[in-house]
Amino acid sequence: MSSGPGAASAPAPDPHDSPPTPGTPAARTARTSSMFSSLKVRNYRLFFMGQVVSNIGTWMQRIAQDWLVLSLTGSSTAVGITTALQFLPMLLFGLYGGVLVDRLRKRPALLVTQSAMALTAIALALLTLTGHVQVWHVYVAAFAVGLATVVDNPARQSFVSELVGPGQLQNAVSLNSANFQSARLVGPAVAGLLITGVGTGYAFLFNGLSFIAPLTGLLLMRARELHTVERAPRGKGQLREGVRYVTGRPELIWPIVLVGFVGTFAFNFPVYLSAFADDVFHAGAGAYSMFNTLMAVGSVAGALLAARRGTARLRLLIVAAMAFGALEILAATTPALWMFALLMVPLGLFGMTVNVTTNTSIQMSTDPAMRGRVMALYMMVFLGGSPVGAPVVGWVTDTYGARVGLAAGGAVAAIAAAVIGLILARVGNLRLSVGWYGGHPRVRFVPREQDQLVPAA
Repeated sequence: MSSGPGAASAPAPDPHDSPPTPGTPAARTARTSSMFSSLKVRNYRLFFMGQVVSNIGTWMQRIAQDWLVLSLTGSSTAVGITTALQFLPMLLFGLYGGVLVDRLRKRPALLVTQSAMALTAIALALLTLTGHVQVWHVYVAAFAVGLATVVDNPARQSFVSELVGPGQLQNAVSLNSANFQSARLVGPAVAGLLITGVGTGYAFLFNGLSFIAPLTGLLLMRARELHTVERAPRGKGQLREGVRYVTGRPELIWPIVLVGFVGTFAFNFPVYLSAFADDVFHAGAGAYSMFNTLMAVGSVAGALLAARRGTARLRLLIVAAMAFGALEILAATTPALWMFALLMVPLGLFGMTVNVTTNTSIQMSTDPAMRGRVMALYMMVFLGGSPVGAPVVGWVTDTYGARVGLAAGGAVAAIAAAVIGLILARVGNLRLSVGWYGGHPRVRFVPREQDQLVPAA
């Protein structure tokens, strides 16, 4: 973990470029790593189980919220306004939320934010079930949830390190992502059954009640088993300090910049997939649902593979982002629906690898007292990129076609990854090495050989 400015902030040569020597501690760790090792930690297990239930409720509310607005107004623009209102607080106040998170204890903060989101969902459920709901109620609820996430998102992200410590951080972050993506497979299906069977209000009610699980988990945690982290004292200029901290460290700023490009131009799948389902393959909503399901399957697989790796390397982030962009370009050229659908699985896998690797590498490279502000900036870029880029991506798709839109998004991701990879290699004084290892070609970055200057006689 980086703990100071100056030279220590530059990426050091990666000692894992070569395989670990048999019998060394690194080799033993690699052999004994477990995909679910962080679940052995009681506090994290409580956190994880609570999130399983809550994430399903979150996905149910997303579907129910959009359906309710569409039912009330008949307007897709109104649905877009609802989504924008939910993301707007993070874009406006995200960094201030990070400052608060660095000052506060994470567990009490999460108890407050999770309770606020539960009450918002229950209020919306009561309005809907009693027949009094109006579209402005949904707007207010979406904005209220967005305000809560300003603190909740960076608090949850940084709280993971307090639950498991640095040794299990990669595994825990990966399992959190697998948890969320698994809920993506279940939540919308359950929401659909509830909406068609008993009404939209019950989906909101389930989400409100689902917060009982994470709140119970937080209350049952043993405070003495949490990993102690330094909290930032109250003071002036902490927001600027956080921005300077990130911009002064290449291993933080460049992964965030990369995620910004990928999230803004390549992750706008609601635009791309709906256009391919309707305009390219003329297959309707069924194909759109299938594309999303297959992508979620790939995302779960990517998260579980990341959990098994146990390490987060910047070179993996660069390779995964380039592969993700290349796969989008390939998918844009596929002539058949079944070929396009099959590519959704590796797209989900590499997209999740980019997400998890960025998240973990940033947390591992950040001082604990700055983690809230750094994660808030990361979440602002990651969550805010898609809504900001959606109009641009939508215009390109409408004007030039879905294939050009998807290919352009993939090209932006691949080019950004290549350029940022070269920047990080230059900062870290690395060079590209191409050779053979175990009978297979191998491409990697290695330290530059230093010229030995021999003094003249």
